[in-house]
Amino acid sequence: MFTSPKITCIEDFRRLAQWRVPRMFYDYADSGSWTEGTYRSNESDFQRLKLRQKVAVNIANRSIRTRMLGMDVAMPVAIAPTGLTGMQHADGEILGARAAEKFGIPFTLSTMSICSIEDIAAHTRQPFWFQLYVMRDRDFIGRLIDRAKAAGCSALVLTLDLQVLGQRHKDIKNGLSTPPKPTLTNILNLMTKPRWCIDMLGTQRRTFGNIVGHAKGVTDLSSLSSWTAEQFDPSLNWDDLEWIKQRWGGKLVLKGILDAEDARHAVDVGADALIVSNHGGRQLDGAPSSISALPHIVEAAGKDIEVWVDGGIRSGQDVLKAMALGAKGTMIGRAFLYSLGAMGEAGVTRCLEIIANELDITMAFCGRTDIHDVDRSILLNPQIFDKPGQA
Repeated sequence: MFTSPKITCIEDFRRLAQWRVPRMFYDYADSGSWTEGTYRSNESDFQRLKLRQKVAVNIANRSIRTRMLGMDVAMPVAIAPTGLTGMQHADGEILGARAAEKFGIPFTLSTMSICSIEDIAAHTRQPFWFQLYVMRDRDFIGRLIDRAKAAGCSALVLTLDLQVLGQRHKDIKNGLSTPPKPTLTNILNLMTKPRWCIDMLGTQRRTFGNIVGHAKGVTDLSSLSSWTAEQFDPSLNWDDLEWIKQRWGGKLVLKGILDAEDARHAVDVGADALIVSNHGGRQLDGAPSSISALPHIVEAAGKDIEVWVDGGIRSGQDVLKAMALGAKGTMIGRAFLYSLGAMGEAGVTRCLEIIANELDITMAFCGRTDIHDVDRSILLNPQIFDKPGQA
């Protein structure tokens, strides 16, 4: 009889996912571009921040509830948009969206998802967020925005740092494709992942659901591959945001901000929130970690926009440190993918429980009872990132 493994932290999920998910899809999630230096620093820079312990403080009646984009949330955490989520686990985006809804946090669906916008809308009751990549085919992008509106999405998360694709060595070596090509290496690896294979045989969702059948000329995997390679738009610039904003007409979040000047641009174009993010270290290797860039972006953005941070968050302690440095919210990507790949919807739920518990207990040790009262004073060394990108 199968016994569920004891899961106590996000690292437990990572190890289990590595065992259960086919290599090319595990590596897709667990990798960065080039040397992976920025990917590693996203995590390690959180560890450099030290917490100030306080004792003999009344820490009863604690609350980690807050608001993100005007939405009441169980904790200042949202699930980030992640591509190919449905290849970590069959129907992965649906499972993640359901877990997030039940827990009371936002879920963001990627343009490059396996399950479509309509799939998520059919399996949830609360509005979710949709993440948009701007492609050369502006007609397709306009219709994609319209589909998100029709599905009741409550925010559009526009990713700005994928005009060109950063090279990820593992994806090239693995011959990443969805579904996997029937090469000898892939077949041998899939033979060691029987649970994944059985689950995948039980779903029809095995390719990019938002694209196939919706973009002109994309009807199968071969046409999808060529279309995708040609579609990321290096000409995207701040002037393009106006027509996107007008076509969408709702809450707009800009993702991929690492520079103070760009933060001010985000304010000027009327965005409702910005996300300090280096794409999980998957684009510009050598860029600063997200947490080290956060204080400078918070200062530049001022009070006119919500500032969130994405990249390297593996615990509730990381969430607390981000809030201490001025973030109003955080997003989790790999922590979500590890837990999904390891244990499906139950894994995502357990992941959120772990992060919430770590956040709550750590906040208590720091002498705070309300997440809104967390500031730089809970850190012993908040100044280490006061210079832009300092690490």
